[in-house]
Amino acid sequence: MSPSTTRRKQSTRPAKRPSSHRPSKAAKSTRVLVWLDDPMAGGEPIPRRASDPAAYSLRVDIKGARPKARQYARGTSGFRYWAASDALARGAKFWSKHLPGEQWFTGKSLPVALDRGVDLNAYYDRRGLSFFHERVGASTVYSGESPDILLHEMGHAVLDIIRPQLWDALSVEAAAFHESFGDICAILVGLQSSELRQAVLAEVGSKLYRSSRLSRVAEELGWAIRQFEPSGAAPDALRNAVNSFFYRVPESLPPSAPDSHLSSEPHSFSRVFTAGAFEAMSNMVALLGKPTDAILAQVSDDFAHLLVEAIRDAPIAPDYFAQVAEQLIAADQDVFSGRYGSAIESAFIRRGVLSIHGVSPSASQRRAQVRGRSRRLGVSRARSIFGLTKLPMLTIPGATFGLGETNLHVHVASEAPRILKATSAAAVTAAQPDAEMAARWFTERLLCRGRVDLGGVHATHVAHPMHPHKTHSLDPDNGAVLLRRRTFDCGFD
Repeated sequence: MSPSTTRRKQSTRPAKRPSSHRPSKAAKSTRVLVWLDDPMAGGEPIPRRASDPAAYSLRVDIKGARPKARQYARGTSGFRYWAASDALARGAKFWSKHLPGEQWFTGKSLPVALDRGVDLNAYYDRRGLSFFHERVGASTVYSGESPDILLHEMGHAVLDIIRPQLWDALSVEAAAFHESFGDICAILVGLQSSELRQAVLAEVGSKLYRSSRLSRVAEELGWAIRQFEPSGAAPDALRNAVNSFFYRVPESLPPSAPDSHLSSEPHSFSRVFTAGAFEAMSNMVALLGKPTDAILAQVSDDFAHLLVEAIRDAPIAPDYFAQVAEQLIAADQDVFSGRYGSAIESAFIRRGVLSIHGVSPSASQRRAQVRGRSRRLGVSRARSIFGLTKLPMLTIPGATFGLGETNLHVHVASEAPRILKATSAAAVTAAQPDAEMAARWFTERLLCRGRVDLGGVHATHVAHPMHPHKTHSLDPDNGAVLLRRRTFDCGFD
């Protein structure tokens, strides 16, 4: 289906001025029109009861006036508001169930700005979620209208609850996992809708691991990016969880590449883990029998449970994909007595994330040791020992990167204990770097790509003023400068 036939029409009807009052109980039960997934996924808006994302323990607050709940025409601000409210409420409800008693890094609520101005972008910055709009040809694309993008950015905030140390970890795989988790979040929350589950089953039949409206993430934003950069997104979406990418040591890859190739850029490299996770879910569905609405719902919950456990127990290391994949299998042994172990292991072996020689036989024992250490220190079972630690800091002479005499402080992905190096031998085209080398390499790539706000550091050759999207900044830190992450954004330069 071509973009011209799927892109939503711009309404010529003026938007009704939104009310500044919160809706009454009667208004809350009013039906509104919402998207189940991306506006360009192929579906039509459906009527649903108006949802409030602030009604859950992981509270989400949409900033600005709330329009009266009713069925607005597509292309109006009222329609976009309630479509976003519904998607964010589904995400808040899902993760409140899987992270009981937790709160956002931002505090008791996660602020959301649905339209902060003109940009083809969306991001999470530890202060909230921000979305934008951009004129593309004859259409205006609103990143805050797509459930896929809303839930991807919420995924960054959710992962920041589970493992906040990943925020500043200087390694490709840590950053790429953040992007993968965002896409997985969009898929998992999408599966909470019975209407979407039934639509996906009608599309894929008996095999979930097929390209579908579920596997395709952010079709509209992908279309918009391709209008500016034809090779900047997949042909049918921003990214597709059904792909043929195979793990390579990211430091052996170029810093950027056409969408058809793998690069070390975190959004690009994230596709390896996302495909492994989506195939693992497909295998889990197959283990339970013929795919049904109920089985898809069960697998989405079970996989989310395992993923939270695995992230808490996986040490942050340069080969972080393998660490998480191994802990997924160990978590399954712990939680489901090994029900899904073969389904998960097979998927990540096929991606080269795990070795065909097998996952470490002592993974479950190591997991038990981590749990034991947590209990001895009075930490709840819901948290691993890693939740109490900070990543080590490395000092690098600024001259290494052309930053003069200023020393640079960076956070290193070198947590212990290290799990067995499990990446496929066939996947290794270069030696896996140690944590210090991975941090140096990632820092260099950030500077080369113009992703760092230099602040007061004078280094014009890496300032790249024509590339305004900065994910990191150099901040004063005890006579040196600290390379600190500022945002996780959509990645379009």
